[in-house]
Amino acid sequence: DYILVWEEGPSKKQHKARTNREKYEKKDSEHDKWRLNFLTQLQATGLLVEQHLVKSGKRSIHYVLLHAPWIVLCYYAEALRIKMPLQALPTQSSHGSTKLMRKLGIWNPLDEEVPDRPRDYYTCQFKGTKLSRFLGSNSPKTFFASTIRHQILSEILEKTSFGHERKGLFGIEHLLSEKVFKAAFPPHDGPFQIPPEGLAPEEMNQRQILYHYWAKWSKWMKYQPLHHVRRYFGEKIAFYFAWLGFYTAWLLPASLVGVVVFLVGCFTVSMDIPTQDICDIEQDRWMCPLCSDCPFWKLSSICKITKISRLFDNSGTVFFSVFMSLWAVTFLEYWKRRSARLAHLWDCYDYKDYEEQPRPKFVVMAPMTTRNLVTNLEEPFFPKKSYFQRAFMSASIIIAMVATIVLLLIAIILYRATVTILVSKSRNIFLLKWAPWIAGFTSAIMNLSFILLLAKIYVPVAYALTNWEMHKTQSKFEDSFVLKVFIFQFVNINSFLIYIAFFKGRFSGYPGNYRTFFGIQNENCINGSCFVDLAQEMLIIMVGRQIFISLSGLEKNLYAKQNKKKEEENSNSLGETNYELLKYEGLFEEYLEMVIQFGFITIFVVACPLAPLFTLLNNWIEIRLDAQKFVCQYRRPVAEKAQNIGIWFQILQVLTHLAVLSNALLIAFTSDFLQRTYYQYTHSYDLHGYINFTLAQAPKAFVLVSNHTCRYQAFREGSGKRSFTFWNLLAIRLAFIIIFEHVIFPVAWLINVLLPDVPESVKVKVKQEYFLAKQALADHEPGSLASEGLGMTAPSSSPSCPFSSLPPQGSFLQL
Repeated sequence: DYILVWEEGPSKKQHKARTNREKYEKKDSEHDKWRLNFLTQLQATGLLVEQHLVKSGKRSIHYVLLHAPWIVLCYYAEALRIKMPLQALPTQSSHGSTKLMRKLGIWNPLDEEVPDRPRDYYTCQFKGTKLSRFLGSNSPKTFFASTIRHQILSEILEKTSFGHERKGLFGIEHLLSEKVFKAAFPPHDGPFQIPPEGLAPEEMNQRQILYHYWAKWSKWMKYQPLHHVRRYFGEKIAFYFAWLGFYTAWLLPASLVGVVVFLVGCFTVSMDIPTQDICDIEQDRWMCPLCSDCPFWKLSSICKITKISRLFDNSGTVFFSVFMSLWAVTFLEYWKRRSARLAHLWDCYDYKDYEEQPRPKFVVMAPMTTRNLVTNLEEPFFPKKSYFQRAFMSASIIIAMVATIVLLLIAIILYRATVTILVSKSRNIFLLKWAPWIAGFTSAIMNLSFILLLAKIYVPVAYALTNWEMHKTQSKFEDSFVLKVFIFQFVNINSFLIYIAFFKGRFSGYPGNYRTFFGIQNENCINGSCFVDLAQEMLIIMVGRQIFISLSGLEKNLYAKQNKKKEEENSNSLGETNYELLKYEGLFEEYLEMVIQFGFITIFVVACPLAPLFTLLNNWIEIRLDAQKFVCQYRRPVAEKAQNIGIWFQILQVLTHLAVLSNALLIAFTSDFLQRTYYQYTHSYDLHGYINFTLAQAPKAFVLVSNHTCRYQAFREGSGKRSFTFWNLLAIRLAFIIIFEHVIFPVAWLINVLLPDVPESVKVKVKQEYFLAKQALADHEPGSLASEGLGMTAPSSSPSCPFSSLPPQGSFLQL
C-alpha cells in the first residue's frame, strides 16, 4: 500500500567531512534512532512492515513496504469519514455532445470506448456497525480501492511520532526534510507499457489503460477518460484535467474569431487612408525631435511600424474585445455547471471544509483545543489573534517583494528610455527607424529574465510563510499559498505590460517642454507603436516562459525514457521501479501556468488577436504532456478529495473582471479607434486628412530656438496647452469605458441568471441519493446514520462498533 525508501553509502558530504567525522556519525545515529522509532510506531498502529535491501553500486537502498490489514482499514475509513458504495447506478455518458450525437445517429470522432469504466454508486460515510450494508463488503481484498488505502496510509504516516511531538518530531514530512527517508510514496498498479505480444483490454491494469487510451499522442483527438483519471489519481487531479480540457475546447471559438480579426487587419492595412498618408513620401512632414538632443525626423520613416500596428489595431479590435470579455464570463458560468456535474458524478458534491481533517502539524503544534460547533467534537485550535499577527507579518513581506518588482520595473523603464534616446541620436537611418524596436526587444528579454529569477526566489519564501501561518486544513494552506504566489506572479509578469498599455507616452511632454523621469526623457508612443510594443512583449513573455518550462521538462523526459527502457529490459522489484520515477510536486505549477495564460488572452488580448490560437495549440499539446508526466514519469500521488478547482476559480473570476476593465481602457486610451471615429463624424468619414488632424504644430518658442518648424503627435494648441479637441476626446473615452462596462456586466448577470451554477438535474439527483441512502441504512439504532444525520457524523465511539476501539497508536496485539 505504501513504500518508504532510505539509502546508505558514501555521499559527497561524507567524503568532504572526514576531518569532522564525529559530527556526521552523531547525526547518522540520531537518524537511525528516529527511523527505528518511526517504524516501531507504525507497527504499533497495526501496519504490516516488510523490509528489502537492494545493492546499487556502493549504495545500499532499503525499501520498506507497508500494508494495512483489514481491521486497520475499517477503523480509519470510519475515522476519516470516507464514503463507500451502497448501490450501483447505471453508467452514464459524461459528455453532452456524445449524448446528443447518439440521439441524432451521428458518429462522434472524439468519442472512444475505454475499457473498465468505473461505475457510479450511491454512497455514504463508512460505519463499522453497518458494514454488511455496503456494496462489496464480502470481499475484503477489493472492498477498499487502492486510492482509499493510500489515503489511510498517508494519514497514518503524517501523524505517527518518532520523538517528542511538541518538538515537531512527528510525521513522514519531517523525516523526508531531514533526509532520514529518501522518499515515501504509494506504488503504481504496475507497468504502463503493454508487452509486445499485446494484452486484451480486460487484462490491462489501470495504469496501462490510462497510458493506452489517454497519454499516447495518437489520442490527441479523443475525449479524456476523466472517470478513469479520477479513479486512479483522485478527484483533485481529475478536476485539473477536466478544467484544462474544458478550457482548451472553449479556446476554439476564441481562436477562430481572433484569426478572422487578424486577417481583416491584413487585408485592410493596404487600404487604410491614414497609413497611406504616413507612407506617402511626396507629402512627407518634418517631425519634432523625440528628446531635447535628438534630431528632426521624417514621418514616412515609421511607415513599416505603422503598417504592423494596423494588423493589431483595426476596425475589428472593438468587436474582438467585446467578444473576449463575454467569452470569459460565459466560459466561467458554463464551467461552474460542468464542475457541479462532475462533483456529483465523483461523489464529492457535498464535500465540505468541516469534513476535512486538520493538518498533522496543526494538530500537534496548536496550543489549545475547542469544540467544533458543526461536528460537536474537540478539535485543536490556534488563537485568531496569533493567526492575524502572523498573517500581517506575511503580508508585509509580500508587499516588500512587490515593491522590489516595482523598483526593477523602474530600472527597465529607464533602460528603455536611455537606449531609445541613444539610438535616436544616431545618424544611421536604419537605427533611427528601428530605435523603439531595439529598445523594446532588449528590455523584454531583461524583463523575462527578472520574471524567471524572481519566481525561483519567491516561491520557497511564500511556502515558508504559509507554513508559519498555521492554517488548520490542507485546503486553507494551499489557498493561502496559491494566493500569495499568484499575486506576486501577476505583478511580476504583468507590471511591464501594464506600463506599456496604460502609461507609456502619457507623460512625455512636448517640444521645448520635455518631461523627464530621474533625469531621463520619458518614452513616446508614436502612431500606434504602443500596440506593437505590447504585442511584442506578450509574445516574448509567453514564448520565453514556455521555452523555459520545456527545457525544465527535458530532465523529466530523460528519466521517463530511462525508466521505460528498464521496464522493457527487465522487471525490477515494485519498490525499485517506482523509486526511479520523479517525485510528484503537486498541481500548483500546472494551474499557475494556465491561469497566467488565461490572463494574457483576456486582459491584453486586444493587442494580439492571435494569442487564443497560440494558447489553443499549446494546450492541446499540454494535455498529453501532462498526462504522460502523471502516468509515466511521476511516482503515484496520494489521491486527494476536491469539490472543484479551489481558489483558482476565484482567481479566474478576478481576472475576468480585470479583463473587462482592461479591454475598455485599451480601446479608449491605447487604440486610436475612438479618435478615428470622432474624426469620421466631425470631419471626414473616409479619414482623409486624419494624420494632419492628429499632429500639432511646434510651439513658437521652440521654432525660434531651433529655427525649424515641425509637427508632433498631440492635441495641443500653438502655446502647448491642451486643445478643445483633447478634452472632447477625453470625455468620449471616459463615457466609452462606462458604457463598455455597463454592457458587459449586465450581460454577465443575465447569463448567470439564465445559467444557474448547479443544474436542476444535479439537485434532484442529490436529493434522490440522500433519500435512498438514508432508507438503505435507517434502522433507528443508536449510533446509526439515520439517527445521527447522513454524511454529517463523526466516527462513532459506541461499544457496538468493533472498529472504534482501535487506537491510532496502540498495541495491535492487545486489540
